[in-house]
Amino acid sequence: MPNGTLGKQKTHLIAFMPSGKRGRFPHGTPVLEAARLLGVDIDSVCGGRGICGRCQVDMTVGRFSKHGVTSRENSLSPINEVEQKYDGRRKLKKGRRLSCQAQLLGDAVIDVPATSQVHKQVVVKQADDRKIEMDPAIRLHFVQVLEPDMHNPTGDFERLCAALKQQWDLDDLECDIRTLQSLQKNLRKGNWNVTVAVHRGTRITKIWPGFNSQAYGIAVDVGSTTIAMHLCDLSTGAVIASAGMMNPQIRYGEDLMSRVSYVMMNPGGELLLTEAVRGGINDLIAEVTKQAKVDPDDILNAVFVGNPIMHHLLLGIDPTELGGAPFALATNTGMIVWASEVGMISNPDCRAYFLPCIAGHVGADTAAVILSEAPYLQEQMTLIIDVGTNAEIVLGNNERLLAASSPTGPAFEGAQISCGQRAAAGAIERVRIDPVTLEPRFKVIGSDLWSNEEGFEEATNKIGVTGICGSGIIEVIAEMYLSGILSSDGVIDGTMAARSPRIVADGRTFSYVIREGENEIKIYQTDVRAIQLAKAALYAGAKLLMDKLGLEKVERIQLTGAFGSHIDTKYAMVLGMIPDCDLQEVQAVGNAAGIGARIALLNNSARDEIENLVKTVEKIETAVEPMFQQYFVDAMAIPHKTAPSTELAKVVTLPAPKVLSDRGAEGGRRRRRRERTAVAD
Repeated sequence: MPNGTLGKQKTHLIAFMPSGKRGRFPHGTPVLEAARLLGVDIDSVCGGRGICGRCQVDMTVGRFSKHGVTSRENSLSPINEVEQKYDGRRKLKKGRRLSCQAQLLGDAVIDVPATSQVHKQVVVKQADDRKIEMDPAIRLHFVQVLEPDMHNPTGDFERLCAALKQQWDLDDLECDIRTLQSLQKNLRKGNWNVTVAVHRGTRITKIWPGFNSQAYGIAVDVGSTTIAMHLCDLSTGAVIASAGMMNPQIRYGEDLMSRVSYVMMNPGGELLLTEAVRGGINDLIAEVTKQAKVDPDDILNAVFVGNPIMHHLLLGIDPTELGGAPFALATNTGMIVWASEVGMISNPDCRAYFLPCIAGHVGADTAAVILSEAPYLQEQMTLIIDVGTNAEIVLGNNERLLAASSPTGPAFEGAQISCGQRAAAGAIERVRIDPVTLEPRFKVIGSDLWSNEEGFEEATNKIGVTGICGSGIIEVIAEMYLSGILSSDGVIDGTMAARSPRIVADGRTFSYVIREGENEIKIYQTDVRAIQLAKAALYAGAKLLMDKLGLEKVERIQLTGAFGSHIDTKYAMVLGMIPDCDLQEVQAVGNAAGIGARIALLNNSARDEIENLVKTVEKIETAVEPMFQQYFVDAMAIPHKTAPSTELAKVVTLPAPKVLSDRGAEGGRRRRRRERTAVAD
């Protein structure tokens, strides 16, 4: 039945794909209007004026018996002058129509491409192509406002609200005072046409004269060591610029507790720490906006995640209470503040959203990791470890989630290591040791060549070989263990000096030389100990969570964080950072906290989802758990003193355990006892 009548009015059947929604509408109805009445998801900023071009659709010609529609070429009105002008400015893809201009003249099947959908999906992570539905907190609306006259004394703001109600069905709107101060100039400059940014459908936060289709947001992961920022287009979800930096607070202490101690011992110290982190964030805003050629005033939304101490300091809250039990947070709920309240150089009326903290030292960054990796939607028992100065650990599935923090310190990121450095050009990032000759080979950031390959010295001449970063530290210590240089209890075996000149005496201990020459790089016994302490704290925290769930093994492990994403998972298990697991189920998944921040920036409902979810997460406080110390001591061994390495042994040939103990008095001669036993799983 191609046509119908509504009273004496001719009607046509229209079906929208991929939603399948359909209905009858009068002859001449704009396609966009029909879509809205049916609840079809088509985007528009200009309100049907043919300016923004976001409402583009395709008409499909043919007979569709499932929908009872025969769609013909003449089912839509011919391309009009408005569409021709748009095509001249921005180019319409062949066959595309602006749904606000195309009118229904016959039965039609209309395809709405993903790029034209309000709630379009964008890929937020390359590893598994995770998609998120676009539903940002900031929406743009183009409106035509009635001019004032002597017979209608209503204020400009009230007439703006009336236009938004009539043209966009937005009601009971409020306006920030700074935005209100520019309202009248913008209305007159735009000849009574303006674009309005509305936050969460309730408050006007910016007004542009005329038409504007661009607004931006930033997603920021404030780590204790590094800060990472992504500048996103709030209409497409695309990341248009990214930047990162060392957290400027490091000059007040490398780890979190040292910064809290600084605040405790220096009156007003919290103000200096707050000023430092806010200054760093503003430096990054300046950098990303310069990269993208964007006006910082067009940044209208921001999302911040970080551990509780970073969270509190960024908000200007004294973190002293987090320095000792019971580790009380000032607040753990999600919150929205003005950008001006946290000193941002963005639009002052930009809204900054802080994800909720979970408890104690498990913060908004962990909430963001949960949002990103979604263990609460999976049946597999998953262990997620955000590796950093203060490692945060999540374990569970769709039935139960537990979380804890573990004070690993900055050793994994290169601090407290004699030749350690941040991951930058010239840093050793990969290491292999020949088990026979004990000769090392390595790769540095900035070159694809191994050190034993022809052309390596020439390729690294400009950047040099300057130190060793976190991933390189893990690999060299694991390789030292696999090649027999390092004992199970983490002692560099001095007797191996007979086999290689790279093992050299350093007082009462020994070291291993990775690179000889003027810029010598070697691993000292103290470096090994620093890594052992860090990895033992990490493992012990995971073991406590496994105990709480009665688990001997986990089914899947995900390593995340700016550093965790660069770890070779095999070496992490050899070192004993993580429990034994099928290596095919162990993944480095990138900066999940940053991805979670981006999800919260692009999807309004994700904020409500995580705020409800964190209330169900069970927090385990490692500092007061009686078994933590024992688990920590056992985990000092490589890979572990007692836990079997059944899965690891399937892919790695583990050496026979070798234990070297120091019985010498302080300053006396070093004596060692060597014990060899068969490999036991």
